[in-house]
Amino acid sequence: MAHVLISSLNWGLGHATRDIPVINKLLDQHHDVTIAACGNALAVLEKEFPECRSITFPDYPVPYSTSRFFLPKFVAFFPLMLRAISDERKHLSSILAKNKYDLIISDNRLGVYSSTIPSVFITHQLHYHLPMIFWPVELLAVAMNGYLHGKYRQVIVPDNPPGPTALAGKLSRPGTDETQKRAYFSGILTSTRQLDIRQDLDYLVMISGPEPQRTRLEEILMNQIHEIEGTSVILLGSPRNNDNRKHSKNCQVMAYASTREKEYLMNRAKCIICRSGYTSLMEIAELKKRHALFIPTPGQTEQEYLSWYYEKKGWFHSQSQYHLNLPEDIRLAHQPRYTGFPSVPSTRENVNRLYDRVLAQYLE
Repeated sequence: MAHVLISSLNWGLGHATRDIPVINKLLDQHHDVTIAACGNALAVLEKEFPECRSITFPDYPVPYSTSRFFLPKFVAFFPLMLRAISDERKHLSSILAKNKYDLIISDNRLGVYSSTIPSVFITHQLHYHLPMIFWPVELLAVAMNGYLHGKYRQVIVPDNPPGPTALAGKLSRPGTDETQKRAYFSGILTSTRQLDIRQDLDYLVMISGPEPQRTRLEEILMNQIHEIEGTSVILLGSPRNNDNRKHSKNCQVMAYASTREKEYLMNRAKCIICRSGYTSLMEIAELKKRHALFIPTPGQTEQEYLSWYYEKKGWFHSQSQYHLNLPEDIRLAHQPRYTGFPSVPSTRENVNRLYDRVLAQYLE
């Protein structure tokens, strides 16, 4: 039995939830898993894996703003991010001094690696998409990515290889030789499975992402949900909140749903309304859903790019939260010109192949 340390970034729940199938596979192979995370990411993984040891491991403060002008603030935040990575390295050293591990898996935590213990990095964002005015920052970020990726044995990219079926578009294209030679394209990784059940729920609304924009989207959607016909469930994406209530005759509000509860609701839903965060997109691809409405987090260039990319490909409709008209945007999301994602291999296939081709060499 090998010992694995897995650490997920706490910028929204996406990093933690896409690590769930990887952890399940490691446990199925009788390995010992320690989870190192903080905030909601740690709360989610502790709920899913009560048998695993967990460590509170602080990561980076999130530089999101209440306004749409996120990018300038993020650029100004860059030096603080470098300091946070340095602190992360020191904290990791104290963790490694207390316990022996055979493999470290970091999901988007750039300081979680060791020079003596095999370390792998999970990210779908090998490249960045910034406005032209910030192109020097984009080039700098790609170069820094290449440098930091060089600290890992391999970089696991939860996407198809670059090409017409790449769900992340240019974001998952390697930008440096260091990244290129380490990249392993695993295909989608999601904790959500396709179930053979009837689609009897008209809309599932999933509110997620970092504060304060998560709460802002909740306010906007709660004010408009009564304007649409049909049954709906709203997931607030707040695992530490116990707010479950009936919003109206046809609408139920849930503070948080477990992985299996959320999976059941997503399978039942005829249309899904959510942020264009990459983890939600992988879930929709896994379930082969055709109808969805994406609402990117304001100023978060990754989500804004993916929304634009899917509109261009004719896969899904997106709308800014500042211009959201829920009845009209739902009507547009059901237009025949939107085809949904192309068919992709399932997470089950992908995680088995990932273990056999990448992880097993360090564990067996």
